[in-house]
Amino acid sequence: MAVLVTVLAAAVPLSQGRLDRFAALTGLTVAGTNARRIITYFTGLRRWRLVAVVLAAPVAGLTADPFYLVLGWCVVPVFRVVRSPDANALYRRVWLLAVCGSAVTGCYLLLSRGITPTRLAHAVVVVAVVTAISYAERNAGPEIPDETDSAIRRWSVRAGYLAGAATVLAGVLIVPRQALPSEVQQYTMPRQFPEQRASFQEIGEVKRPTCPWIDEMDDPCRYWLVDDMPFPQAAPYVVMKGGAPKAAPFVVSPDRRTAVYLDRTSRRMVYEHAGTRHDLSGRLADADVPEVSVSDRGRYVALARNGTRVIDTRSWSEITLPGALKVLQVNSAGVVVTTDSRLVAHDHGGKELLNIAIPDVLLKSDTAFLKPDRSRLVVISEYGDLVETYDLTTRERIHRVRPRLPDGDSIESGKGWSTKGPFEVLRGNAGTEERRNFFLDLATGKTWYTKNSPPDGYQPANQ
Repeated sequence: MAVLVTVLAAAVPLSQGRLDRFAALTGLTVAGTNARRIITYFTGLRRWRLVAVVLAAPVAGLTADPFYLVLGWCVVPVFRVVRSPDANALYRRVWLLAVCGSAVTGCYLLLSRGITPTRLAHAVVVVAVVTAISYAERNAGPEIPDETDSAIRRWSVRAGYLAGAATVLAGVLIVPRQALPSEVQQYTMPRQFPEQRASFQEIGEVKRPTCPWIDEMDDPCRYWLVDDMPFPQAAPYVVMKGGAPKAAPFVVSPDRRTAVYLDRTSRRMVYEHAGTRHDLSGRLADADVPEVSVSDRGRYVALARNGTRVIDTRSWSEITLPGALKVLQVNSAGVVVTTDSRLVAHDHGGKELLNIAIPDVLLKSDTAFLKPDRSRLVVISEYGDLVETYDLTTRERIHRVRPRLPDGDSIESGKGWSTKGPFEVLRGNAGTEERRNFFLDLATGKTWYTKNSPPDGYQPANQ
């Protein structure tokens, strides 16, 4: 409707009333000697305005942005006929006030609501209009002795200033039409959401939201639970392109004192420890939310998405690993990642410690382990049936064993080096929920239950 009304208004023929209004505002007597020049001026203005409006109409329709209709209506007076700044001080004051108001409002919107493609396009148009009028003022032509031409120029200046004022104000005040929200189901009930932020010193149990597709009243549907208490500042879900909603990242460090999560309000990745928070990223779209890995004591955080960032939360310095697609481990010794075809270990300065081909069929979780003294790297592959050990000094593989667990079970996950020294793994007994930790001799593949003595021939130095 707005497009139709604007186009019809621009197509209205020149009327006697418009000529009378021109004569009254300029103080010019319209007679047979000057009528043709006045009519020619207004006819040309109408013709170019109609062209501009017709060109702006499809843009306004495609973007649902009525600003382009205002631009089409006002652009001709601004860029065609503004020639002299001396016509009337009143119109210039209106123009200057409009520019100031537009600048203040535009800055406030950009700071409070952020930069969007629509606001950026409006800003470009506003800057172009301000530049055009400023240029025209600086390059004004000489005074015209002819009374008719002088009256036309004064009218042009008036129209240019008013059209410019309308354009710069519309640029910050008019926004595209927003789609109406879909009708709410009749059975949906309004529900309150906790306003306060939850805090923790040490995290016990974490429960994720459970029903991304269903609008239920259960608390687990709406937020994470930390020790059975709502943790409302963490986003519950993210929606990836072409996929179902899934739980947003919420990763707790092994010492249970640090959490890294996606903030529900700011949509930034947040590091939280002992009541202190620190943003690890800017505002993220759901498709840009990274996978998160946290070191044992929460000092190092790795964010993997189109490359990997490793952040030291003590100094807030970071390194970037552009080709890293997945983080296998981050700890005090460094970070282990995979690229398209390689498994690479780095220290926290970004120096490469080891680069090997990705072993076949890596264990799904807890696959690679850097020893804290940065002397060894252990890689578990073939679904837990193969364990390889690499010396990071020589960058050579020194052990390749197939662990011998009771009943022929495979390793379910690695645990890393225990405080007692040996490498520790977790065995899951197929068909039961029984899980036990075993020590593993990396040189021979022998295993023993953690409460038993090591087998004959076990040499800690080989680990």
